[in-house]
Amino acid sequence: MTVVETLFVPFRFPFMQQAFVIALLVAVPMALLSCFLVLKGWSLMGDAVSHAVLPGVVLAYIAGLPLAVGAFAAGMSCALATGFLKENSRVKEDTVMGVVFSGMFGLGIVLYTKIQTDVHLDHILFGDMLGVSWADVAESAVVAAIAAGSILVFRRDLLLHSFDPQHAQAIGLPVRLLHYGLLAILSLTIVGALKAVGIILAVALLISPGVIAFLLTGRFQRMLALSVAIAVAAAFLGVYLSFFLDSAPAPTIVLLLTAMFVAAFVASRLRVRAAERRVAQQG
Repeated sequence: MTVVETLFVPFRFPFMQQAFVIALLVAVPMALLSCFLVLKGWSLMGDAVSHAVLPGVVLAYIAGLPLAVGAFAAGMSCALATGFLKENSRVKEDTVMGVVFSGMFGLGIVLYTKIQTDVHLDHILFGDMLGVSWADVAESAVVAAIAAGSILVFRRDLLLHSFDPQHAQAIGLPVRLLHYGLLAILSLTIVGALKAVGIILAVALLISPGVIAFLLTGRFQRMLALSVAIAVAAAFLGVYLSFFLDSAPAPTIVLLLTAMFVAAFVASRLRVRAAERRVAQQG
């Protein structure tokens, strides 16, 4: 077998084809959402909602409902509970999120240990990208279309709400609707990524692309495009390299995103130092 033929071997297997497609479908809406979470300081909210979906998944399995329905309901319950406790107590939002998501995650683990199921806990926590079916891919495609479409249509309103909620309210924007709408999109996006990357690794995809893009550009429209490009590249290369490394695709994608973050951080520091030297020379 020639080198060229070896390079194209991963594309010959149906399970790899499915992994490539679902990885790209998951990457796009998460990358778009990542930009808003980073700007709004909601990185911990993504962590909270992703962990909180576990009891919903277990309860949906017990009730014989689609797992996605239970996961979405649990994610929204976590978001609503966090908002209610924040507005009706003196506790800060990050503290409330920590209490809520850890409590719901613990509830999910307890419920999972009390039922007999062929769904392995590792697949829920870390995903099973190589075990998805075309039906799973179709489900993720629908979720990706709804989430990405909603973000792109309302991106200007969401951007103003992320930067300055008071100004957004003053000019007549439905601030409360935007707030909970963004939380609904967050929950839906995590549901779409559940089978591919799992509960825990979804956090990396919700944060890393936006952070990397933020380090590389100061314009929001460019940040959105750059974040999607970074997430898509990491998703494709992560699945591709995992075949030759004999590793799980989702952790490989996360490692690539981490390497990209380090490179972006170094590049941003070098750019700042170069600008400082130019200013010093001109002075």
